[in-house]
This record gives sequence, C-alpha cells and structure tokens, in this order.
Amino acid sequence: MLDPWAIKLVDSPLKACAQILKKRDIKPDQVTIAGFGIGLLAFFTLWMNGYKIALFFIILNRIMDGLDGALARLTTRTDAGGFLDICLDFIFYSSVVAGFALSDPQNNALAAALLLLGFVGTGTSFLAFAVMARKHDLKNMVYPHKALYYMGGLTEGTETIIFFVIFCVFPDHFYFFAFLFAFLCLITTITRVLSGYATLKEVANNKGKMVSK
Repeated sequence: MLDPWAIKLVDSPLKACAQILKKRDIKPDQVTIAGFGIGLLAFFTLWMNGYKIALFFIILNRIMDGLDGALARLTTRTDAGGFLDICLDFIFYSSVVAGFALSDPQNNALAAALLLLGFVGTGTSFLAFAVMARKHDLKNMVYPHKALYYMGGLTEGTETIIFFVIFCVFPDHFYFFAFLFAFLCLITTITRVLSGYATLKEVANNKGKMVSK
C-alpha cells in the first residue's frame, strides 16, 4: 500500500549509489547476494536476542535490495536476476520471523507460525499471478520497472519493513504485532486472490470474444 510513495522517496539516492557501483563494475546479482548474506546475519542475531544489531542488518539488507534493482536499471535487467532477487527476498522475510521464534519459542512461536502462514498466502498469490500475468502479457503501470508483475496489496514491502522495525524495537511485544501483521497479510491474500481471479477471468472472456469474432 505504501510502496509507491516509498519508491519515489528513495529513488534518487539509490540511483546515485548505483552510479558509483556501476563505475566500479559491480553487478546487480553481486549486490543481491551480498544483501542476502547480510540478511542472514539478522536471522542469527535475532536468534541470540541481539535485536538492535539485527535491526541494523535488516535495514542494510533492504537498502541493498533497492540498490540491486537501481543498478540493474542502469545496466542490464535479466530474468535470472529478477528470479534470484524475489527468491532471496522471501527467504529473508521468513528468516526474520523464524529468528524471533527461536529467540523466545515459548512466547513467540505461535505468533511466528501464523505470520509465516500469512507470508505463504501473500507470497503465493503474488507469484502465482505474476506467472499468469507474464503468460498473458499483462502490464502493471504502477510498477513498470519490476522484473515481475508486482501485484499490490495492503501489506507490501514497505509495510513489512515497518513491522520488522517495530519487532526489533519492541521485541517483548512481538507476539502482539506479529498477530496483527498476520491478520493484515490475510486480508492482502484474500484481496489478491479475488482480484487475480477476476482479472484472469476477464482476460479469458475478452480473448474468447475476440476468437468468436
């Protein structure tokens, strides 16, 4: 929901940093992999209850996630790079939740499990529609720079970062905020499934009408 606003806010500084990396012949995939490695440090740090240090790694991971895309737009965007980026993003998101579950299993495990279920719902609906959108050559004018069809929703990347920050700042209340985020993810999943289904039905109906003519 907040991604269009956030993208406009960080676009210029990311482009400036990407220009520097381009001059040093650093590749987008290298930034993607390095960012993922930093994200894994957040997982282990959370496991050890180092919440403030983990927050630093989480923010750095997200900066690098934006930076690899900015660099790709300055050089060459590839399907392989887009695939790698989205796969590692979802693994990173899940690892943060898993880190909180391991940091305090007695209090956090149930909320973490429900939030991971929410991530499966939002991720599955997102990726499944992206596959169908590519098949039918559908375009999203709101996110034309994305490697995949970027299906919006109530909980997107920006909202995920906000909740991750809240988790780290208020770790003793993780269970409450995780339940809340899981509920918002459920709403996102429902709206994406309904919207995606309706869109693909409309595409099929329009193609049927064209064939009949």
